[in-house]
Amino acid sequence: MKILMLTPYLPYPLLSGGQIRTYNLLKQLATKHEITLFALIKSENERQYINHIKPFCKRIKVFKRSKKPFTTKNILKTFFSTFPFLVIRNHVPEIINEVNKELANNTYDLIHSETFYMMPHIPQSNIPILLVEQTIEYLGYQSYAKKHHPLIRKILSIDIKKIVKWENHYWKKADTLITMSADDKKFIQKQLDNPNKVKVVSNGVDTDWFAQKKRNLPTTPTILYVGTFKWLPNIEAVEYLVEKVWPLIIRDLPQAKLKIVGNAPTNKIKRYQQSYENIEVTGKVKDIRETFVTSHLLLAPVFSGKGTRYKILEAMASGTPIVASKIAVEGLNLINQKHALITNDPKQMSKYVIQLISDKNLQKSLSENGKRFVSKHYDWKKISSDLDSIYQSMGNKTNPCQSTN
Repeated sequence: MKILMLTPYLPYPLLSGGQIRTYNLLKQLATKHEITLFALIKSENERQYINHIKPFCKRIKVFKRSKKPFTTKNILKTFFSTFPFLVIRNHVPEIINEVNKELANNTYDLIHSETFYMMPHIPQSNIPILLVEQTIEYLGYQSYAKKHHPLIRKILSIDIKKIVKWENHYWKKADTLITMSADDKKFIQKQLDNPNKVKVVSNGVDTDWFAQKKRNLPTTPTILYVGTFKWLPNIEAVEYLVEKVWPLIIRDLPQAKLKIVGNAPTNKIKRYQQSYENIEVTGKVKDIRETFVTSHLLLAPVFSGKGTRYKILEAMASGTPIVASKIAVEGLNLINQKHALITNDPKQMSKYVIQLISDKNLQKSLSENGKRFVSKHYDWKKISSDLDSIYQSMGNKTNPCQSTN
């Protein structure tokens, strides 16, 4: 099939959940489909990464958006627009013209849009549209707003109403809508007249790649948090970890060390390293596998947001035991005490951490169970096969006689 894919990022380097997902799906589907990629970049420097994804695409075009989101231009545009800030900061009018040209000069079986805020770039046509919602955006923003001063909350509420309006609009416009989990699917289905068009294509992990690194634990009990800090729920999770859970851990385990790893840590998160001698903030790392295999456990107290669960899947693929909140593992079908230790209570979290550090048999059990589980259910080979089936069904509805490339 010939597919036109639109993404709000270049799928390389692998710094965010969205980049990891798109890169691996392109890699797996390249031999089955002819994919043209239209992607947003924030700086000309990103063009150097195009070669990393060229082998998987027929053609790649990139379009520059503003490097920083909160520009005067973006803020003013949002103020006078019915679109929310999330759409405005990712909107590049040039793409609309280029998509029109692409569709006029080539025959496509399908348009694949990653995120609802790429949808405004797609003109009216008879080509079926597949929309992938990596997370339900307005839920994350609502959770974020609740934690702020009433005045800030009121200002944010105006933009959140716009997100709700347009996210729902594009859910309805898409011919097929993909979510990351059954929970997200059920949530969106309630908003639609045609709930059957919502499918699940989970996130995945390259289990063979993670298996190349063997566990090599330090003598110091090492607890890990991983996540990109351009996603609000990760910022909230780290603040909760340091302020609510960490004091309970070091009270009983004073020699413990906390590693906070992930792209674009906020200034507040960076300051934790200065304020606590047993906290290390590293930002992005060259090879995340090294971080996992040298940590005793992953601690993930996530309490908002939906969608990607890469930190959980990658930890399991690495054999790293997990202590997590219910939302952090939502939709993965993990069994408490078998695949991970799951609780929303900060005191119980700290107890689980201390128990894991001291119980090597429990570490081994969770490690082995986790690796088997992700290999069976979440390897990218299986996930890409799920997406391929949806591609084929959408293409066949458009043209039952068509053949695939």
